[in-house]
Amino acid sequence: MFDIGFQELVIIFIVGLLVVGPEKLPELGRTAGKWMIEIRKGISAVKMQVDREFKEVDVSADRPADHVIRDIDPEALTQKAETAEAVPPKDDIARMKEVA
Repeated sequence: MFDIGFQELVIIFIVGLLVVGPEKLPELGRTAGKWMIEIRKGISAVKMQVDREFKEVDVSADRPADHVIRDIDPEALTQKAETAEAVPPKDDIARMKEVA
């Protein structure tokens, strides 16, 4: 993950030993280990959630829209089309008022 080799670990241990002291170093190591575990759990949870969301999007994109077409009422569509043809658009109404 961080590409830390054995030599780097030894140097970190020696610096930690000098800065923190031998009494507190094991406690500091346990605390750092717990933080790393929590961070990894959080990252894993986020990855799983993102993967789940992408799978849902892929599934819904692949699913045909038959259910939408099936729910459309053909009579309602023809009534809406006839009504739309009978009423001119608002721009045409404004032009008719200007001409008159």
